[in-house]
Amino acid sequence: MKKTHSILLFAVLAISVIFIVLGINQSYDVWGIVTLVMMIATMGIMYFQFEKGKITSKEISLIAILSGFSSVSRIPFAAIPSIQPCTYIIICTGYVFGPVAGFMVGATTALISNMFLGQGPWTIFQMFAWGLVGATASVLQKLHVKRFGIIVFGVVWGYLFGWIMNLWYWLLYIYPHTLQTLGFVMLSSVWFDTLHAIGNAIFLLILGEKTIIILKRYKNRFHIEYTNTKQKPAVIQQSHQASDIAQ
Repeated sequence: MKKTHSILLFAVLAISVIFIVLGINQSYDVWGIVTLVMMIATMGIMYFQFEKGKITSKEISLIAILSGFSSVSRIPFAAIPSIQPCTYIIICTGYVFGPVAGFMVGATTALISNMFLGQGPWTIFQMFAWGLVGATASVLQKLHVKRFGIIVFGVVWGYLFGWIMNLWYWLLYIYPHTLQTLGFVMLSSVWFDTLHAIGNAIFLLILGEKTIIILKRYKNRFHIEYTNTKQKPAVIQQSHQASDIAQ
């Protein structure tokens, strides 16, 4: 882990410990604040990693376009509860471009689309949840998961996304924090989570494979592999020696 990341993580842990100590000593309910701090720190690390990563300007442009397209795709389906075509786009992006790019597209999707659908305290948690969708989708590529596995992944995240959103609501607005209240909050959204899971399955079944193929073509076209340049002078020197021998 880089030094900057270590410092940031240490700062987050220190702030979290301070809040917890204050909560224990003064009977404050600070778990919502701790969760919020941890999520913001996680997203900060991912954005920093993206900024410092070895990525070309064309790949950055493509990721920006995908973020915009993913954001706009939410708007026509806003009237249908929990049908989120952006989730399938985020999954495909993470599958092809890796965890950092997938997280970026997921987090940016929530931020931009909520400018039209409504910003609120839920935005930061949507950014975190969709960012995790894109980041974890990169594992499917490493495991060589194919079409059916990707669809199952989308179905699972239909429920996980809803549970993450329920968790923030429970932490910030429900008291007391007990297993009973948590279970009630989780069960209250089961139908919406099911619609999200079904929507993900349909979009991935119809468009997932084609989208991944298109994204892979762009990646192969724009990606640049960095090599060790220290070996180049030796190669040049050898070529000069060879030319001298030939003369």
